[in-house]
Amino acid sequence: MNRIFFYKLTNDSGVAPCVDANLLSLAICKPMIRVKAKEGDLIFGFAANSLRGDNRPGDNRLIYIARVTDKVCNGEYYREKKFADREDCIYRYRRGRFVWYRGAHGPEHLTHDLGNPPEYPRAQVLLSNDFRYFGADGTDDYKTRFPRIRKAVETLGRGQRVNLGEELRDELLALKQREWRRSSRKVLGRPTSAPSHRSCHRGRSCGVLE
Repeated sequence: MNRIFFYKLTNDSGVAPCVDANLLSLAICKPMIRVKAKEGDLIFGFAANSLRGDNRPGDNRLIYIARVTDKVCNGEYYREKKFADREDCIYRYRRGRFVWYRGAHGPEHLTHDLGNPPEYPRAQVLLSNDFRYFGADGTDDYKTRFPRIRKAVETLGRGQRVNLGEELRDELLALKQREWRRSSRKVLGRPTSAPSHRSCHRGRSCGVLE
């Protein structure tokens, strides 16, 4: 059975996730999800209370849903030319080590994003060509129809949560199906905020259903 991950974003500036050329990538931030998720797994990203855009309140609106369709491991994402111009491709491989790409969100985050050398166990990137990205145009209308999702998101704290029950899983799957029926477009909104030096402010909360 495929797993379902969900978490709260404290920043949505087009970097994590990055959506470009009808491809969604999660390359930085959320290392637990990037390491554990596999092809076929689902990821739901909701807005944290602190994530506000255009004077909107922190309503835990739905930012994106993605089904993982590929996974790039061993740091290959940062070595392949086809990914080089994406906003989240912020590291480069030089002389046997990954280095911070000037202008990105800061060299102090390299270990958090990629792990320790020489293995770099966190240098794993999730890709999806089967997603819906809402960004600033996402809503929290799911709260009316899906009360278990509402409770799970509103009470989501730090760290990983596992085995949250089949009823919550069913609601998340139903939410995904609803959004796919509503529109075949993959990109339905713009990022909540403009990127600042290609920054990524890490969300602290995440959950996973196994």
